[in-house]
Amino acid sequence: MKRTEKAEKNNRDWFRGQLFAEDSLDPEFEDIARNFLCGDVLAHGTLADPQRALIILAALAASQTLNAIPRYTLAALDIGAKPEEIKEALYHCTPYIGLEKVRSALEEVNEAFQKAGITYPLAGQSTVTEDTRFEKGLAVQQTIGGEDNIRAMREAAPQDLKHIQDYLSAYCFGDFYTRGTLDLKMRELITFCAICCLGGCEPQAKAHVEANLRVGNTRQTLIEAVTQCLPFIGFPRTLNAIACIDAVTNDQ
Repeated sequence: MKRTEKAEKNNRDWFRGQLFAEDSLDPEFEDIARNFLCGDVLAHGTLADPQRALIILAALAASQTLNAIPRYTLAALDIGAKPEEIKEALYHCTPYIGLEKVRSALEEVNEAFQKAGITYPLAGQSTVTEDTRFEKGLAVQQTIGGEDNIRAMREAAPQDLKHIQDYLSAYCFGDFYTRGTLDLKMRELITFCAICCLGGCEPQAKAHVEANLRVGNTRQTLIEAVTQCLPFIGFPRTLNAIACIDAVTNDQ
């Protein structure tokens, strides 16, 4: 199948043929954008379409490309992502991109859900309480980062930074990683992509390459996920993300 034929098919499947409008005031840009996104990127690799959609929404949230989120939310629903999965993908970005960026993205998602007739409230996904969030979060953190590594990191923290380590365990891992719907592999993949989309976070990106490998994702999966981010974050941040993958996987 030719690239333009793939583009037409994915444009229909994902965007009902309406995202790249023929009556645009910039038809040449629309053709280039449609053919690259739909004919190249969405046609590349082995990720399931719902996985691609969740990664794209995380990339849009991290880069605060808010006006595009309703379109990509409707596309995610059309290609099989569940409403709960869409919400969880954005919730999960919170410790990495910040509360208000996620809140802004969720407002756009909620607008799209209303257009799609999604019934509220969605089922709750929390699995922790105020009394268990730290303990359960620390357990997940140790699974992902390695028990010895996390213990050493916590013990090495100076007294005036121990609260940050506690926040990391209870908030990042306790409040978010323990939630339902998305498994640990998908959550780690979203974490890596969100961090890479921010830019300037290469040490953390490398740490989460290792974490992804530890929970069962592969180098190829990481590259395919970053490829889905490329149209929305550009080549510099994409190449930096690939360099982080290379730095970890080439040494193994």
